[in-house]
Amino acid sequence: MKALVIDINKCNGCYNCQIACKDEHVGNDWTPIAKPQPDTGQFWMKVTDVVQGSVPKVRVRYMHDICQHCDEAPCIPVCKSEAIYKREDGIVIIDPEKCTGARNCIDACPYNVIYFNSDLNIAQKCTMCAHLLDDGWKVPRCVDACPTDALRFGEEEELKEYIKQAEVLHPEYKAKPRVYYIGLLDKYFVAGAVYDPEEDECLEGATVTLKDGKGKKVAELKTDNFGDFWFERQEPGTYSILIEKAGYLPRTIENIDASKDVNVGDIELSKG
Repeated sequence: MKALVIDINKCNGCYNCQIACKDEHVGNDWTPIAKPQPDTGQFWMKVTDVVQGSVPKVRVRYMHDICQHCDEAPCIPVCKSEAIYKREDGIVIIDPEKCTGARNCIDACPYNVIYFNSDLNIAQKCTMCAHLLDDGWKVPRCVDACPTDALRFGEEEELKEYIKQAEVLHPEYKAKPRVYYIGLLDKYFVAGAVYDPEEDECLEGATVTLKDGKGKKVAELKTDNFGDFWFERQEPGTYSILIEKAGYLPRTIENIDASKDVNVGDIELSKG
């Protein structure tokens, strides 16, 4: 069974995958797998910029929206024309010759990755370039075009080491997707910087302890040579941090709202 692993941490935002998908499908008829994708309005592989944090602790990462090729695909049972089917390799296809344009599948898809082509009166979506796979290709065009190996495609068994590190998108939908994500944007960073206001210097080597709302230690690290600290991929919630360094009075910052990526700013430590 085929699977796709998307490593968001490796994506550099080049958009090659999105462009390659357009290049493969716009103006090309791959019936019975897919009819031509429109020039505009559809992105079977869609890359979205996500800005995290606030200046100067800012990162831009890239989310990829694509058909999840679910084992329990909600689109299949609602299709009255029986145009949607799952192949033996796990890829879900909308047969463009059977589709009657009822749009039930569009409403049923919880991931909002099925599009309607009004000119052809059919629903369309990612096919994992099944026409290429059937012709001997090992990977879809989007994967072939990725310069950073952020996209990996193959047999689930071959990808098991990557899948162990990954999560599926919205497991609560219980659709059993075959697309896996490493570094999903559902966890957040808590970042800041520590400095000495008298010396006007960054404080390297200060111990910063992250605690949850009950005061339990979650993580601990040392500030770098710029006085910076980053607690990566924390669960949403309320936190506090304790900053300690020899020769300085300890300081606690309370009620840090990590319902999104948060920069707590520059933190002064006073000499003790």
